Amino acid sequence: MDARSITGRIVLQQCIGAKLQVKPLCENSPAEYVEIGRGVVAYVCFMKGANSDTVGKMISMITSIKLSRNGNGLLVSVLDLPGSIMVVPQGCLGGKLKGKRMQYHGNIDKLEGLKLYESLTLGCCNALPADEGVTCKYGTYGNLQVLKVDTDGPYMHTIDIT
Repeated sequence: MDARSITGRIVLQQCIGAKLQVKPLCENSPAEYVEIGRGVVAYVCFMKGANSDTVGKMISMITSIKLSRNGNGLLVSVLDLPGSIMVVPQGCLGGKLKGKRMQYHGNIDKLEGLKLYESLTLGCCNALPADEGVTCKYGTYGNLQVLKVDTDGPYMHTIDIT
């Protein structure tokens, strides 16, 4: 596969719970977090050339890949579980090693990436059923964030979107 044709990258990790700091502690306010229970954490990165087609493919992958075990031990998608989704912006997924340093020249412009990220999070949230306990949470694009993931097996998978 030609690396230049990759417009997005996702790392999917099944989880039994995840907590993401979306706003750091500051003088006048405490840190803010979002949390999910059983489901999937999707680390996402947009590369140059990403567009609404990239977003659609990402939403499909995040919601349909079978990573979680149901009560019978069968692998099912987050929609079939039903489970929650946490989307974490992860520009580092677009990095390439040059010597001993990482370079991110293939990543999308920050403003374009923000627009696509907002579309992605909205699409993921809209894809989930309205079941009690099933939630869609997401991080803040372009900010450093603290993440804690509890899993009963790493089950991390990297998917390139072309």
